[in-house]
Amino acid sequence: MKEYLYLFRGGDTHRIQEQNSPELWQAHMMKWKTWMENLAAGGKLVGGQPLGTEARVLTDSGKKVTDGPFAEGKEVVGGYLMVKAKDLAEATTIAKDCPIFEHDGILEIRDIGQI
Repeated sequence: MKEYLYLFRGGDTHRIQEQNSPELWQAHMMKWKTWMENLAAGGKLVGGQPLGTEARVLTDSGKKVTDGPFAEGKEVVGGYLMVKAKDLAEATTIAKDCPIFEHDGILEIRDIGQI
């Protein structure tokens, strides 16, 4: 089994928050909880966390520092998970049930290299 990183980008979950609908937000979060519990029960979940808004980006050999939070958009990484899968094809199949797709989000899959 290899480990893969799921990076969650974008998604329109802010619309649920803007609608001030605790019921819709709770239903959405329950879908995430169920999906992640299923990954754990299948021995696929390694770990993961949502990401906060405090951030910095270093460029120009570390000479330029840009402070976040950064503009919302599909390029913003909102969280990550690490999963186990036999190969990229299985990691892709597992990812297809992710609730982020219900809100036009993007899920990037990266293999985690071995040192």
